[in-house]
Amino acid sequence: MRILVVEDEPKMRALLRRALAEEGYAVDVAADGPAALGLAAAAAFDAIVLDVMLPGLDGFGVCAALRRDGVWVPVLMLTARDAVSDRIRGLDGGADDYLTKPFSLEELLARLRALIRRGPAERPVVLRAGDLRLDPATRAVTRGPVEVTVTGKEYALLEALIRHPGMVLTRQMLREHCWDLAASPYSNVVDAHIKALRDKIDRPFGTNAIETVRGAGYRLRRDGGSLTRLASAP
Repeated sequence: MRILVVEDEPKMRALLRRALAEEGYAVDVAADGPAALGLAAAAAFDAIVLDVMLPGLDGFGVCAALRRDGVWVPVLMLTARDAVSDRIRGLDGGADDYLTKPFSLEELLARLRALIRRGPAERPVVLRAGDLRLDPATRAVTRGPVEVTVTGKEYALLEALIRHPGMVLTRQMLREHCWDLAASPYSNVVDAHIKALRDKIDRPFGTNAIETVRGAGYRLRRDGGSLTRLASAP
């Protein structure tokens, strides 16, 4: 197993390198953000231990850049800052786990073992279908450069659809995902909210991202609804 340690403080970097090597890992180290990105691009790692406070580019920026480049290696972030907002920023930015300094080496090793068992899995930070984007971290929905304001239920429906592009989701599936058990299975609540969602993400832009599949349910087109297809549709 190969681990990348990104830590600018020399003593901590040496400590982590030695501890991981004693556990049998092959360990590479970087002292700043740009060096970390260079190593991650040049070699395949099983996990990255990433400090937040780095010169050149901080850990948040490194993690975001890795995810944008399609690198889904598990990332364990380290920081001396214990603010909840920092932990949320790291996790929403694509990190898999978060450990606040000071920490025990035993806990760090256990967290790494858990991440490595889980392995890399593609988890896009921002969900896309063509020029339609949904950011789970900020709950922002945009169509091209335009931000679209949606309600909580509209957001939940769009998130369900955009996470399964091209797949037909039945009304029951959407109801179970977006409403509690008290919602009546006989109501048209899903249809009403889909119509409202279309009025916001499709009709103002001349697109048709959300398709009705008669007798089944709804699906979101993978291309987000193209103007060309809409114009040429019979």
